Amino acid sequence: MQWKPRALILDLFGGYLRYAGGEVRLADITELLAVFDVEPATVRVNLSRLRKEGWFTTRRVGRETVYALTPHLLELLDEGRARIFRRRDEDWAGRWTMAIYQVPESDRAVREQLRKKLAWHGFGQLSPSTWLSPHDLMSEVREIAAAHPSAKVDALSCGTGDLRVDRELAARCWDLEELGADYRLFIRTYSALNDEVRNARSDGREALVDRMRIIGDFRRFPFRDPYLPRELQPEEWPSGEAYRLFGAVHRQLGPAASAFVSGIIGQTVGQGEEVVAEQTLAVSERP
Repeated sequence: MQWKPRALILDLFGGYLRYAGGEVRLADITELLAVFDVEPATVRVNLSRLRKEGWFTTRRVGRETVYALTPHLLELLDEGRARIFRRRDEDWAGRWTMAIYQVPESDRAVREQLRKKLAWHGFGQLSPSTWLSPHDLMSEVREIAAAHPSAKVDALSCGTGDLRVDRELAARCWDLEELGADYRLFIRTYSALNDEVRNARSDGREALVDRMRIIGDFRRFPFRDPYLPRELQPEEWPSGEAYRLFGAVHRQLGPAASAFVSGIIGQTVGQGEEVVAEQTLAVSERP
């Protein structure tokens, strides 16, 4: 796996450092990134860029530079954590949320933002300007509309009355065949890591690397998976199995990984609200 320094920094803050006061010395985060073979100069460049983008503030303690989370970044980390760990499982009410927008040709940037935000909320594209979700997201569409007054965005609740047609719509809005294949590959790749006894005895450095690796691979799914109700899922749909595997491995590796990080930064890393709910997606992927 090729590590991305920017994502690693945000993941370490989101999964560990936020639970140790939300700030860390440059020397400590440099040591943590060295575990992933990231050079000190690369760490400094990425932290500097993130600070300029408003994700971090800095202060001096003697000759040391200390990086701290901004409230805005913490808010986004919470939002991202919820997106990964709080799976939406609902009974199918037979209703779709439909978002339809009209954007002036001169506002291409607005059109792209609408696409990104609808995709972020799990909508699938039925046509160039029509998006569907099998969940009740009317309020989310209205918020998107309010944020882009130059566009005309309509939110509708609708249904076909025919489950066969609904399944066809789902297959048109999302590439379920490719998504299912990727879930099955994820399961094959990480099933061997689902070992409570082994992980309880694992080396902290190895646990941190394995935990970051499984998160790096799983984090892409929430952007692609609409979490279809069971009635709309293809047969033997692997999404739930992959989610349970991810949660189990993440939980099992948590104590050793957190202890390793604690040893480097010199203070205890708490577990947060839940043992498994420590990690977030990279803020750079947020529209």
